[in-house]
Amino acid sequence: MPNKVTVGLDGSGADITTADWAAGEAELRGAELDLLHAEDWPEYAPFAVPLPEARRRWTDNLLVGTRQRLAGAHPALAIHTRRVDGRAVSDALAAAAADADLLVLGSRRLGAVAGFFVGSTSADTIPRTETPVVLVRAVADPGSTAGHEGEGGPVVLAVDLRSNCDRLFAFACEEAHRRSCPLVVIHGWSPPPMFSYAPALDPGVEGEIASGMEATLRELLSPWQLKYPRLTVDARAVIGQPAVQILEAASGAALVVVGRRTRHSSLGTHVGPITHAVMHHATSPVAVVAHG
Repeated sequence: MPNKVTVGLDGSGADITTADWAAGEAELRGAELDLLHAEDWPEYAPFAVPLPEARRRWTDNLLVGTRQRLAGAHPALAIHTRRVDGRAVSDALAAAAADADLLVLGSRRLGAVAGFFVGSTSADTIPRTETPVVLVRAVADPGSTAGHEGEGGPVVLAVDLRSNCDRLFAFACEEAHRRSCPLVVIHGWSPPPMFSYAPALDPGVEGEIASGMEATLRELLSPWQLKYPRLTVDARAVIGQPAVQILEAASGAALVVVGRRTRHSSLGTHVGPITHAVMHHATSPVAVVAHG
């Protein structure tokens, strides 16, 4: 597989932040950067759309302009551009991700309470690819960064101890290693059903359950700590709603890593509720990693 980071551009206000983050990530990886625009204007429609030639000029201007801007900031980075026509955008992005190490897409802020808007294209693309997808948040100040290594925050990884987390551990450890930053691993849990009618979980029982979960978490992490001996790892099993615990830990993170189960059934694939909540409310870039 070529060492490549692919970033999807749509001409929106999120493109600057998304492309800048992708360029920084490509440099960290020693990878090439692939700027992609997938055509989504209908050829025939009951409303006015740009003519094909005008569409091509608009796309070329978008790609060339972004490439020139990034080349000025990253002169040693190999940057390629391409336009994909004639297929659904999510299909085109998923196909492009197949030969990349990472797919980077943008999202924009709706408000302090509403969180971030993850459009239908991103939502449809993520379940279609097993390549990790990073959602980068648009920032209000074009001069600021989007949670890259310069901010010094940790990589935060959310795990479910009932799942096979090897792909999540591999991705998160490597990202933290590249940034020379700590890795915070969070497993959020709620009391067992037998305690659901109790006014409060006995502190002794709570501590015993948490200690057992943390021991399991440390055991799962031990081979990765042997592989990355200089990596500082903070493993936490915390009581409460998992999405809330993850979002609290993710404040100021360089990157938040969440999982998406690969399910092949008649119902198709989907993103779970915890990952969905983190995608829409974490202020840092969010990496969604498919795992078994």
